[in-house]
Amino acid sequence: MNDPIVDELRAQISALDREVLDAFNRRLELVARLKRHKDEHGLAFLDPDRERSMLEELRAANGGPLSDEGVAVLLAALLDLTKREV
Repeated sequence: MNDPIVDELRAQISALDREVLDAFNRRLELVARLKRHKDEHGLAFLDPDRERSMLEELRAANGGPLSDEGVAVLLAALLDLTKREV
């Protein structure tokens, strides 16, 4: 039995998943450009201070329902995947 509400919510979730994927791919492209620039200029790719400030900014910008811990986990996963892909 098809439930139209379930179908609609799933369609919205799938659309958001595609938006997240597109945004992450754009992020990877930008990070790759940043890495090339840093490599060309002898700069360290990893910047722990920047990662800390990113977490602070994201926690401040988060309107929920994701918890502060959830924001930290999400950012850690994004950074880990980015480092592996770039």
